[in-house]
Order: sequence, then structure tokens, then C-alpha cells
Amino acid sequence: MIDLTIHPDRLQRAVQRARERKIVIPTYKQMKNPALIPASVKAQLKGVGLWDLNPVNLFRINWHNEPVASGGGFGGVNYLELPKALTGVDARIFVLVGKWFPTGAHKVGAAFGCLVPRLVTGQFDPTTQKAVWPSTGNYCRGGAYDSALLACQSIAILPEGMSKERFEWLAKIAGEVIATPGTESNVKEIFDKCWELRRSGQDLMIFNQFEEFGNHLWHYDVTGHAMEEVLQKALRPGETLRGSVFTTGSAGTIAAGDYLKEVFPESKLAASEALQCPTLLLNGFGSHRIEGIGDKHVPWIHNVRNTDMVIAIDDEAPMQMIRLFNEPEGQKYLAQMGVQADLIEKLSWIGISGAANILSAIKMAKWYEWGEGDAVVTVLTDSMELYGSRLRELTAERGEFSARDAAVAYHQYLMGQSTDNVEELTYPARKRVHNLKYYTWVEQQGKTYDEIQAQWYQKDYWSCVHEQVDAIDALIAEFNGQVGLI
Repeated sequence: MIDLTIHPDRLQRAVQRARERKIVIPTYKQMKNPALIPASVKAQLKGVGLWDLNPVNLFRINWHNEPVASGGGFGGVNYLELPKALTGVDARIFVLVGKWFPTGAHKVGAAFGCLVPRLVTGQFDPTTQKAVWPSTGNYCRGGAYDSALLACQSIAILPEGMSKERFEWLAKIAGEVIATPGTESNVKEIFDKCWELRRSGQDLMIFNQFEEFGNHLWHYDVTGHAMEEVLQKALRPGETLRGSVFTTGSAGTIAAGDYLKEVFPESKLAASEALQCPTLLLNGFGSHRIEGIGDKHVPWIHNVRNTDMVIAIDDEAPMQMIRLFNEPEGQKYLAQMGVQADLIEKLSWIGISGAANILSAIKMAKWYEWGEGDAVVTVLTDSMELYGSRLRELTAERGEFSARDAAVAYHQYLMGQSTDNVEELTYPARKRVHNLKYYTWVEQQGKTYDEIQAQWYQKDYWSCVHEQVDAIDALIAEFNGQVGLI
């Protein structure tokens, strides 16, 4: 469970800092339903840019932001439905859009979910402690952003091979940026740096997204409800959700699938990864190019027992997709294949991991032979706003994207997705994946044998975390009351 022990002295300093910075913290109820956000906050947001370092933007940590760069209010959940001309399947595929969060990625919500319980209990003191955000990309950006709003020092840790855009933005926001060796799947190197910082004697708190249940809870409660809202709106009579699928990464977003399985008990939940690093599929390892999804370990916060399927995506396919979706010849070819112009204009909302999620949804639909009346849902973590440099690199490496390249990308990598590299998990197979946690978390990161066993055998282990939402909301309300700005 998330530790909600109160530390009174530190709490008072946190309250004072929030008062000085004019910080009001949104509750989970408000993130799920922005209609509950005070009118005074909405009025302030009319003059604030989506990425501005303004504390009022904490209220934009939700899926309902008006899709504009500045001054937007709130509406329905931001999502796209992908047509058969883009997926090749009759099943309806819905994707939630992360571009319209502050920082341009939904990971700012996961960072919020980890930071806020520590802040409103006084466990984290923003006046003295540094906040450390280990990540393979967007999570440390979200953490650095949240830290900047609190005027507390932050340390962002991410692999040196991540996109240029991430490092350029972090250099302006984070107090310190540490680039660790490797790329996406070099997560252990990030953990090693965290241990080095712990031993340095600095006053800091490490918010490790791979083990922080605040990450799991934020997606279970906020992203899960947003998906339910989309499905309630979009599904026609007789239609139902058949499955949800997420690239694992920190395993935070997959918690939304845990929520959906409670609402749609017959639906399936799939975890996706890169074929070049098939940890869940084959106990494998390697490096890959699907930025933001980690690998070579099973996150502590992944409820593996609730996962029905593992899917591996060849990392060449998302790279082909971002060229197809964003290069002029690719967009022209998509129009010829029947994709509507208004959707083509929005394909830049799909980042690399979002492309992998879409491919995973297609493979899942083909595996189960889902068709008309069946729905699959996933997310677009971020957008091409963070990967322009990758397009330029691909052009430099391969040449201009031609009409022939577009046809190959569309038919081979999009329409040609098959059911290879998929495993429907039996009970022993799920336990095999769960047991992989032992080597990272018990042997290396200080977790206990009893708790890894409890994750598998204790029936209420995960529900106890989910039930903490109301307690956290009560602490947020009490904190805001002490700050005295409402």
C-alpha cells in the first residue's frame, strides 16, 4: 500500500511552500471529472499556456483538456477512433491522446500520483529535499515539471540515447539532468545511479516509477475512468470492450486495464514490449528503439496475475509508422487508401510508443478474431512533438520518404501485422513472468520475499491500493485547507 503516515513538522513546511507558490492541488475526483474544478481555477486557466510553469496547470493533469496550446478549458476525453483503412481489422480501436497534458505526455500524471501522497503527508519536504525522477523519458519530464511548480530541486535521470527534444527541455526545467549509459532497455543503469545518489549523503527522495504504487493508482483510477467514459460514449448497442493493451514501460498505464476488467469482466488485458527485448515473452534481453517503454525487467507495480496476453512488436514497425504518418508522401498514400483528411491531420498526435500500442491492438484483435461489435482500447503516451529529431535522423540515414516507401510501410508494417510473437498466458506462464520480479526487486532493490509472494497469493493486495483513493483525496483537501487559498 501507499504509505500515508503523517510527518507534522515537514508537513507544515510543505504547506508554507504551497502557500508561497500559490499552489492548490487537484483531487482524484477532480482529475476524473473536471466539472468539479472550481470556477475560479477555470478562469485562471484562460490565460495560461498548456506547458507554462504555472501551478494552476496542476488542474490540467487529466484527459479532458481542450486540445489547444493555450487558454483551454475542459471537455470530453481526448481520443481518436482508428478506422479499418488504418488498422486492417473490423474491430473498433480507440486510443486516448496524451499530447494535451502539460509537458505533452500523460506521464506527468504518473509523476503527480507518486509525488502528491508524499507531499500532503509531509513525507517529502520541498524546502530541503531534492526530488529524484528515474525514467526512460517522459516520467522524469513530468516529475521535473511538478517539482518546478513546487520550487523544489529536482534530478532527472534518463538514458543518454533518448531523443534530443527530451534533453533540451529538461535542461531548462530540471535542477540537474543525469544521462545514464544506453537507451530504452538500460533500466538497471538507472537503478544503479539511484543507489549511487542514496549513498552520496544528499537529502533527497527517489520517486521510482517502476515501484511507486502512486503510478499504478493514478492510471487505475484516472486513466481507467477516462477509458470507461470514452467507451460509454462511443459504443453502440450490442457492442462491448473485448480488450485493452499497453506497452509495459513502468507498468503504470497497464493498471487502467486492471480497472477496465472490473467494469468489463470478460475483457482481456495485454502487455506489449519490443521484440528486440522480449523480457515478458522469452525472458529475453536486448536494446530497441520504442522510446519510453523500458524493458529487461518486470516492474514491481505490474499486476501480472491479471495480465492475459504478451505481445512483442518489432521496433522497425513503429519507426516506419511515424514516417508514414508524418512525411508528405506517407500522408498522400494514406489518403489514397481511404483515410480521411481530418484524421491524417491528427496522426502527429501519435508518438513512437503510441504507434507500438496501435500495432499491439491490431495484433490482439487478429489473435482473437474480433470483428464488428468488438472494441479494443489503448493510449498514445505522447506525440511527434517529442520526436522531430528522429524523423530527421531517419531521413539522413535512409533518404527521403518516397511513395514506394509509403506503400511498403502501409502494407508490410501496418496492414501486414500478423499474430506472430504473441503468447496467451496460462496460469503457469503468468507466474513465470511474475517470478522474474525476484531477480530485480528482491535480489537487487531491497524488496522482501514475503511481499513478492503477497503480490501473487494475497487476494486483496492490489485492491487495498485501489481503495486508498478516498484517503488520499481527504489528505489533499486537508492540505489545501491549511494552505488557505480556496
